[in-house]
Amino acid sequence: MSAYDALFARVLARMDAETAHRLAFGAMRLAARVPGLAGAGSRRLGPAPSLAVEAFGLRFPGPLGLAAGFDKNAVGIDGLAALGFSFVEVGTVTARPQPGNPRPRLQRLLADRAIVNRMGFNNDGAAAVAARLARRRRRRGALPVVVGVNIGKSKVVPEAEAVADYEASTRLLAPYADYLVVNVSSPNTPGLRDLQAVDQLRPLLTAVRAQADAVTSRRVPLLVKIAPDLGDEDVVAVAKLALELELDGIIATNTTVSRTGLRTAPSAVEAAGAGGLSGAPLAGRSLEVLRLLRSTVGERLTLISVGGVSTAEDVYERLLAGATLVQAYTAFIYGGPFWPARVQRDLAPLLKDEW
Repeated sequence: MSAYDALFARVLARMDAETAHRLAFGAMRLAARVPGLAGAGSRRLGPAPSLAVEAFGLRFPGPLGLAAGFDKNAVGIDGLAALGFSFVEVGTVTARPQPGNPRPRLQRLLADRAIVNRMGFNNDGAAAVAARLARRRRRRGALPVVVGVNIGKSKVVPEAEAVADYEASTRLLAPYADYLVVNVSSPNTPGLRDLQAVDQLRPLLTAVRAQADAVTSRRVPLLVKIAPDLGDEDVVAVAKLALELELDGIIATNTTVSRTGLRTAPSAVEAAGAGGLSGAPLAGRSLEVLRLLRSTVGERLTLISVGGVSTAEDVYERLLAGATLVQAYTAFIYGGPFWPARVQRDLAPLLKDEW
């Protein structure tokens, strides 16, 4: 058992999950503020040069990044990059600040190495996050990590006004995003997943693209994030729409509302309550969706695979199945601060004959 495994089992797992996250993330942020420490960590823990990836006009130091949901407010980008992530996706950010759902809203399913969250897009709002990203760009010493921004619908905004709400976020955040993600797949905002229907998704993505182009002279890559609970026909429909609208990519997949095939006792699963399930149980469906997308879009779109990735072998499998980049979240929680560097280190020999 590693030192972190012991700490997790004896301390963190016995704490409220959200409190444990806040404390652990706070420690990472404090460490990153020590002069020179983040840069030294990045040099020591960063991926091997052979892992560099080119995607939608950007250079990524390696294929492994942190999925949205961990750093909702763009407060710890450099600390996370120093641990070995090649890119960090912040958010989900909404146009309006919102507290999210009542606590408790984050539960662990330890037997499944999974998490159930019903956070509800708790964040400081697009204006505050944009200001934070702008300050980071001006700051000397910020690490050269790719930063994606994931945007979603404000809970209080009715579905009929969703497009305008996403447009407001885009105007504020696109100038500071290396790439932009439209999140229409979280299960924790009422009505949000309805926006995945092609007839609603087309005007939304068209509007976001137009707003991004209007507020910045460079073309900000635009991606859409979809749910694992979509049927295969709907996955194909979204893929074809992405091609039609000339999006830059698709992120697959978000959390699931399914609770099938879990090792955790049914009573414990019920006690965890509603919300999106992330972690190891998503691996099978996430891989299926990735393969379906790649068979539909060919090489015309960048695919970012997320869901159930735990090891370097998992990342390798996703890359072979058609992903250009891979994201993780839950495995980082269970694996600890040195997990991303370890995965990218172990990935290098696997890819030696592929890249």
